Amino acid sequence: MAAAASDNTSAPHTPVLLRPILSAVAPVEGVWLDGTFGAGGYTRAFLDAGAAKVIAVDRDPLAFDMAADWAGEYGDRLVMQQGVFSKMDEYASGLDGVVLDLGVSSMQLDIAERGFSFMRDGPLDMRMSQDGPSAADIVNTAEEDVIASILFQFGEERASRRIAKAIVMAREDAPIKTTHELTRLVEGCLPRSKPGQSHPATRSFQALRIAVNDEYGELFRGLMAAERALKPGGRLAVVTFHSVEDRMVKRFLTARSGGGGNANRFAPETQRDAPQFIVKKRKAIGPDAQELDENPRSRSAKLRVAIRTDAPSGVVTEKSLGMPMVKGL
Repeated sequence: MAAAASDNTSAPHTPVLLRPILSAVAPVEGVWLDGTFGAGGYTRAFLDAGAAKVIAVDRDPLAFDMAADWAGEYGDRLVMQQGVFSKMDEYASGLDGVVLDLGVSSMQLDIAERGFSFMRDGPLDMRMSQDGPSAADIVNTAEEDVIASILFQFGEERASRRIAKAIVMAREDAPIKTTHELTRLVEGCLPRSKPGQSHPATRSFQALRIAVNDEYGELFRGLMAAERALKPGGRLAVVTFHSVEDRMVKRFLTARSGGGGNANRFAPETQRDAPQFIVKKRKAIGPDAQELDENPRSRSAKLRVAIRTDAPSGVVTEKSLGMPMVKGL
């Protein structure tokens, strides 16, 4: 889901932080749900490590098409479910574990027709589910201030207003239909990148992809769904790729493990509900030197792991997790 899951499309998709995940959740047993099936790396690893069953969820039908040549090896131990992980508690309950890798899949970046990558010319699409409004719909119909807000809130693009103005001016002459058309517009609004810096269009493409797929809303709802779907003792493992996602996961686990604290230190201590999770490590787990060497995509990945308690599930708010929001989207 993240920009840090880079546009280095020549690299094969390798499951990020797989070794530390398997170590942190060991022993792998029972029924797991892989909420971001993608190329199937986590699902296969969990089945091979001893999971009795894995429910593989993905909103992209291409993921299941690509798994057709190996899925049969696992028989009924592998259940493929097209859908979104925010509805995981509708697909299963009493789970022994949930794993989420929020990075955008390399298989999506590799296909020019999907429109995810500024490195490949294709239709300006970016829809993971292959239905609903596309990135082209947003850039060609949204108000200028909405486009600017998307670029700033979801991509942390400081030149958001300049880029939004350029988009609106350009679409008056002709609709913006391709990734390279948008890339050239963004490049014209920003200084040329220096060696070692990310491409000027990186943040804008990230922002539009997040908006098209409601990725932050999906994460917010997915964390609460995982709380409802996991049984006591069940493990939750989440891999994020940039600071906003990690902040949301960290704040969710902090709040749900009883670490929220009082907003005012002088106010009377409020009664707190029993914690829904036990956090194994307060600090996120990152890649070691071996993984960085084997898989550069992992450089910004962070893993957080928690264990479900027997406390009843509850609710949190978008604001409490620091979730960026855009009015008018």
